[in-house]
Amino acid sequence: MQEPFDVEVGNETYAVFPEGNDTYTIFKNGKEYIQIMKDTSSIWLKMDYKTELPIFEEDEEVNAIGQAISGYVPDEEDDLED
Repeated sequence: MQEPFDVEVGNETYAVFPEGNDTYTIFKNGKEYIQIMKDTSSIWLKMDYKTELPIFEEDEEVNAIGQAISGYVPDEEDDLED
């Protein structure tokens, strides 16, 4: 399991806790903020807290956090090419 890490989006710093299966719990200002999951290489989805199912609506902040995570986390496919 990967260790938690921080990403910066604009002027905000988010603490990212990997949960496995391309799912991450995000903390903002020291408090649990959202849970997100990778849908495609460019689309990230916010998870519903009660059902733990993805919410299929575009969210710029979620996508920006996801892109920052993608920049930090190496893709397994990239590892296979090395």
